[in-house]
Amino acid sequence: MIAERALKTLEFDKVRAQVASYCTCSLGKTVIDELVPETDIEKVLQLLDEMDEGLSILRVKGNVPMGGIFDVRPHARRAQIGGVLSPVELMEISSTIRASRILRQFIEGIEVEEDIQIPYFIQKKESMPTLTGLQHEINACIDENGAILDSASSELRSIRQQLRAQEGRVREKLASLTRGTNATKMLSDAIVTIRNDRFVIPVKSEYRSHYGGVVHDQSSSGQTLYIEPDAVVQANNEIHQLKSKEQVEIARILLMLSLKVQEVAPDIFITVQLLGEIDVILAKAKYGQANKCSKPIMNSDGYIKLGKARHPLLPIEKAVANDIEFGKDFTSIVITGPNTGGKTVTLKTVGLCTLMAQSGIPVPALDGSHLAVFNQLFADIGDEQSIEQSLSTFSSHMVNIVDILNQFDDRSLILFDELGAGTDPQEGAALAISILDEVHGRGARVMATTHYPELKAYGYNRPGVVNASVEFDVETLSPTYRLLIGVPGRSNAFEISTRLGLPDSIIDRAKTFTGTDRHEVESMIASLEESRRQSEEDAERTLELRKQAEALQAELDEKVKAYEAKKEVLEQKAKDKARKIVDEAKKEAEEVISELHKMRLNANKIVKEHEIIDARKRLEKAAPENKVLKKQQQLKARAQELSKGDEVKVLSYGQKGVLLEKVSNSEWIVQIGILKMKLDESDLEYVKPEKDKQTVNVSSVRNRDSNVKLELDLRGERYEDAIVRTEKYIDDALLSNYQRVSIIHGKGTGALRQGIQALLKRHPRVKSYRFGEAGEGGYGVTVAELK
Repeated sequence: MIAERALKTLEFDKVRAQVASYCTCSLGKTVIDELVPETDIEKVLQLLDEMDEGLSILRVKGNVPMGGIFDVRPHARRAQIGGVLSPVELMEISSTIRASRILRQFIEGIEVEEDIQIPYFIQKKESMPTLTGLQHEINACIDENGAILDSASSELRSIRQQLRAQEGRVREKLASLTRGTNATKMLSDAIVTIRNDRFVIPVKSEYRSHYGGVVHDQSSSGQTLYIEPDAVVQANNEIHQLKSKEQVEIARILLMLSLKVQEVAPDIFITVQLLGEIDVILAKAKYGQANKCSKPIMNSDGYIKLGKARHPLLPIEKAVANDIEFGKDFTSIVITGPNTGGKTVTLKTVGLCTLMAQSGIPVPALDGSHLAVFNQLFADIGDEQSIEQSLSTFSSHMVNIVDILNQFDDRSLILFDELGAGTDPQEGAALAISILDEVHGRGARVMATTHYPELKAYGYNRPGVVNASVEFDVETLSPTYRLLIGVPGRSNAFEISTRLGLPDSIIDRAKTFTGTDRHEVESMIASLEESRRQSEEDAERTLELRKQAEALQAELDEKVKAYEAKKEVLEQKAKDKARKIVDEAKKEAEEVISELHKMRLNANKIVKEHEIIDARKRLEKAAPENKVLKKQQQLKARAQELSKGDEVKVLSYGQKGVLLEKVSNSEWIVQIGILKMKLDESDLEYVKPEKDKQTVNVSSVRNRDSNVKLELDLRGERYEDAIVRTEKYIDDALLSNYQRVSIIHGKGTGALRQGIQALLKRHPRVKSYRFGEAGEGGYGVTVAELK
């Protein structure tokens, strides 16, 4: 645990007070008032993660419903020991239960609707008991102002009805007395009032005997007596009895509700604790939002790196932000320089940021800052002269330092302010060096300030130690409060004196009293400061250029995204257009095929050559142009020189044919069955013969039998006639140099199909046969491959 002395020295209580101001109920404020830094890194990480979840919720939702929460633990404890709770106490319990229910629903809504991860809040929500039943029972008996409702019980309703009726009768009786003939003379005022919880009328003292009854009060002058006339004494007694019954019934109701509270007291304790924890988490997050704080990255290696860190207790607009880093390459920082330069503020900034992070509070530094979890933090800061112990400033500091040296270890952070001050400078500097050697040598993380010039060289002579200073602007004669790590401080006494008007002769004489070494050191320090300023300016220019490059990169990324999006749109349009063209081509092809099929079925109709040519042209126009396929076809066509009589495959129709003659540089007359077509050479693919065949004169074949078709239709033929026709057809097809023919025999009983296929099987010039494909007639057609 961090020592209380360090918390007090660094004014951590003021930070806690600032955070507590963001709490919405006394529960959170009580917890924060007792908040102390944790030393277990796992616990610290959990506290910071909880705070970060609260920050995420505030960013998304803006606020969290935390109203109507009271610290009702004392009420629950009193109920546990048999005490009867008051209506106000019961209403506070009901309000707290209602607040917990609303908060649970709020967290459930975030869990379902928002895209943020809040596991710790969900865990607390699930751990929160459901006490809605008790809330409803209390609300059914007590209103928001703490008054017992008539509906609390049937007995109470009956009593109050009787009471109101009886009070009405008494008021009416007394009102009739105030309206009597002598009322104006005998009464001080014609009103009905109450004294000692009984209805009375104000009677002038001289007419007391006229009304009789009981005197309950009199005016300060004694001229007016408040009398309860005999006529209403009995009625008032009945009212008093009814009020007594009412109080008894109210006490019974309160006892009953208190027993209900007693039954769930442990759950109430848990609910209050969880509500307090959530209030604390949200208070830390709100504090971070308001003060531009961030969640630091924690480690257990003693590494500290704060970017643009500000003192938490200084106003944002006045605090100077500093970059502070140590704990890796060097573990000790010695800040030298004159007083009032901001050295102490730097120490407190590091100390307070460490305490805040270990308490789960965001720190006033940039995102990505690193802080370490220390087991102990010691601070010797400020003038601690003790009058009670008759100790000087030096003695008081030394007592504290001795205490630190007896307790610290390598997991400690030690802050020394003006180390060795208050005694002889030479001895003080020697003590300071010796103390720094001790704490640095034992592995602690140390920050120390001093104005002793002897310590300026300390960082150069010790590995793991670095000098630092706080910048001073000689032009304005004021410190800038900017920390310069790696540059020791210098006094600037001569420059300041010159600016203030001290004669140059005095300054020159003073310089002769300083040693040559000291002058050289001061010159070296001045050179280091100038080099640092130059490097910072270069870094700023580099940062600006990097920002410009990042902006340009972002712009290019946006353009690339826009291009990709436009490209996808255009590709989709092209695909839609291509799909539309293909659909139209399919439709046109189907129409052509349908017409050809009708022509084939109409055996009596003679199909003219020009009709076949027209159909072929329509098929050519229907097919969408495929430039890639066309290019590939051209490459294949060029790969083999074509010549008259070659067998070729017509790519656009998928049929084989024979070249008859070349009519131009790129066109051929091709015989496909009975059709003669003029086709482009790019649409033709050379077919290599499977074996050498006797050359057939195509023109003579064509002249021999120009009516041989690619298919033989035997449907309706007798079996014997069909076999004869098939044998003759195969001979004719062979003479026509056909490679494949189709024999249509229909499905029927299958006898004709079997006979045809038996003939084909034993025919010496039939290489193979098969049933037709779905588009060729299926089982009603046999396709034969000829040798």
